[in-house]
Amino acid sequence: MSKEIVQTEAEVTALVDKLEALKKEIAKVIVGQEEAIDQLLITFLAGGHALLEGVPGLAKTLMIRTLSQAIDLDFRRIQFTPDLMPSDIVGTEILEEDHTTGKKFFEFNKGPIFSNIVLADEINRTPPKTQSALLEAMQEFEVTYAGKTYKLEKPFFILATQNPIEQAGTFPLPEAQLDRFLLYIRIGYPEESEETAILKNTTGKKGAQPEAVMTGEEIVKLQALVRDVPISDDLVSMVSKLVRATRPATTTNEYVKEWVSWGAGPRAGQAVILTAKARALQKGRFGVTLEDIQSVAYPVLRHRVLVNFKAEAEGITSDDVTNNLLKTIQLPVNGKK
Repeated sequence: MSKEIVQTEAEVTALVDKLEALKKEIAKVIVGQEEAIDQLLITFLAGGHALLEGVPGLAKTLMIRTLSQAIDLDFRRIQFTPDLMPSDIVGTEILEEDHTTGKKFFEFNKGPIFSNIVLADEINRTPPKTQSALLEAMQEFEVTYAGKTYKLEKPFFILATQNPIEQAGTFPLPEAQLDRFLLYIRIGYPEESEETAILKNTTGKKGAQPEAVMTGEEIVKLQALVRDVPISDDLVSMVSKLVRATRPATTTNEYVKEWVSWGAGPRAGQAVILTAKARALQKGRFGVTLEDIQSVAYPVLRHRVLVNFKAEAEGITSDDVTNNLLKTIQLPVNGKK
């Protein structure tokens, strides 16, 4: 039997309980930002990748590093810069010599992509040529170099960050790459009480450090368990209606027709259902509710629904579109909590 299969109810309960312990370890370092942390954990449980956006100083990098410390996984950080090359990410071949025979040969020297958690810091500061080096790894969980394919060890996550306010010298991510990110997580400013706590915690003696409370094998088991979480046909139908309603060419929603340029593809529906299952499991429930769908719809559709120039001029965002659709789409009769 595969290691990924959870065999007993007690094992399921123990794994789910560890998620709460994981959040407590992260809270030793990160003050507040509970929604962002929950969405990061949902990304992990669903086996996807996440794009985090926030102004400098909101602990995006620290949050990801702390998460990697609380889970016993390899962690690598790649600082994306305009001169970064694809080989700096995936690796390159180097010429070696067999000291016994004197024969020379090329050996592949693996890059930082060969890790469990890869932090792509300020991903939009490098040109598309280098950004595209991540595409195969994100979709296929493998890297091809010089005609040879190298499998990436699971679990594997790419967590990318970008700054929304400084656009000079940046390269917006292509839509094809944005679609590979399961969730687009926005991190806002902390509340007043949280900011006061941050000031106290970071200007005194060094605080507590997170301890590893989960292993990579346990994450893989939870990922397999997520797919077994049941969801009703009514909720699946609602997700389908939600995603299809984002497409201006075929929707009957006048708000979408007026403000949206391009709608979401089928991958968005898959992402909504999978992340809703992950959220249900994270909350200790073994069934998807309407609340789960509504909660994950925003970070799933945020980068998959493109508003037009008129909407941008009026300050209307994809979140506004999602909010409108969730209010107008008829809810399933038995999909309530």
